Formats: sequence, C-alpha cells, structure tokens
Amino acid sequence: MKITLYLILMMVFIFFLQNIPGFFESLSFIPSQALAKPWMFITSIFLHADYIHLFYNMFALFFFGTYLENIVGVKNYIKIFLISGLAGNILFFFTTHDPKIPAVGASGAIFGIIGALTALRPYEIIYFFFIPMPLVVAAFLWAIGSLIGMLFPSSIAHSAHLAGLIAGFLYARWLKKIYSKKYTRRIIWY
Repeated sequence: MKITLYLILMMVFIFFLQNIPGFFESLSFIPSQALAKPWMFITSIFLHADYIHLFYNMFALFFFGTYLENIVGVKNYIKIFLISGLAGNILFFFTTHDPKIPAVGASGAIFGIIGALTALRPYEIIYFFFIPMPLVVAAFLWAIGSLIGMLFPSSIAHSAHLAGLIAGFLYARWLKKIYSKKYTRRIIWY
C-alpha cells in the first residue's frame, strides 16, 4: 500500500508541474517523436490530460494497486506497473491513428495491475459498473471493450489498455510459476 500511495502522490504532484512551459511536451508520448526521445515510453505514464483523467486513474490505482502490492510485494509491483505501462505505449506506438497526437496516462500500467490480479485472484468479486462479478469476467469485458475501441479512433488509447492488461497478466503468471517451483510445498493462489 505504501508504494501505491507514493505513486499517487507523485502523479498528482507531476500533474501540477505540467503547467511549466515545455514540461508536458517533452515528457508526453508522441509516437512520431518516440524513437528520437525514447524516455517518452516511460515518462508519459506519469502525466495526465486533465483532472478527470487523473482522478479516475488514481481511484483505480488506489483500489487495485493497494491490493496487488500486498500480494506480490514492492519490487514485483513496481515491475508490473512499469512493464505494463511500457507495453501499453509500445502497442500504442504501432496502432495509433495519428502519430502526432500525444498520449499520456497511467491507464496501461493500471490495466497491467488488473491483469496481474486476474492471474492471481481470478474469482475475486469486484463491482463492474455497479454489477458484482468475478475479476476474470470483468477483465475479459475490459479486454473486449479495448479490442472494439481500437477499431474506432478516439481520445482513449485502447491499445495501451489492452497491452497493459496482457503484460500484467503474463508477468503474474510467470511469478506463479517461479514461486511454485521455488518452494517444495504447494502454493495455493486464489
């Protein structure tokens, strides 16, 4: 929970720094400039378009992030967050409809957290638009929504969401395999 709160505070602080001239432009993910400025693949994860974008991402990060952090520990949690955000930007790089429009936000990383939780706690009940359902069902619906969203250009980076979800899921599956081999007793992941 500690790192999740630090991440939230850091992103809120960075959000207020975005008003400094040139700050946002130099750190946001602009696909047409990304190969010349590779740091954008990571730095854009910590920027947000507006207050609503920031609020929803931090809300999701708080609930899903604190839960995952307690399960996998700080190091794996940070790896999941960064790898998923990076994967989201990589897929967005290849699928964007307009490579000159900047993309920002922690959504790919947060979807990675959801993907990891889906691999580790698939039957955990969450509320998806106020309807209780197992996390695995909600993740499937988010994945389908992202796939459909990729077909229609919009201000939402659906490909980043999908790539983050998949990256987080795969990383957590790998963790399960490593830990089940590491210990002689059987580990039950529920």
